[in-house]
Amino acid sequence: MLAVVLALALGTYAFRLAGVLLADRLTLPESVRRLLPLAAVALLTALAVTAALTEAGSPAGVARPGGVLVGLILAWRRLPFAVVVVAAAATAAGLRLLGLP
Repeated sequence: MLAVVLALALGTYAFRLAGVLLADRLTLPESVRRLLPLAAVALLTALAVTAALTEAGSPAGVARPGGVLVGLILAWRRLPFAVVVVAAAATAAGLRLLGLP
């Protein structure tokens, strides 16, 4: 297990170092450079949705997505981060106390 973690850490470091070392040598087309920030947003959104809606490969139930929805609405309304996190957690906890999965 430790070998896997070390291999992943080394691979991540090498990948990032390659980006720094090759930045001046690699020229991307303008269309690709325009789309790169959108790709990062799409990846992060996919990770967030997967984490919010699934648990161990199966649907997460109602409580977690409910808490995430409350957090999204409060963040969209630009409430302070601490308020968003506490309200989302309280919503999920409240739904679980009511017996919802």
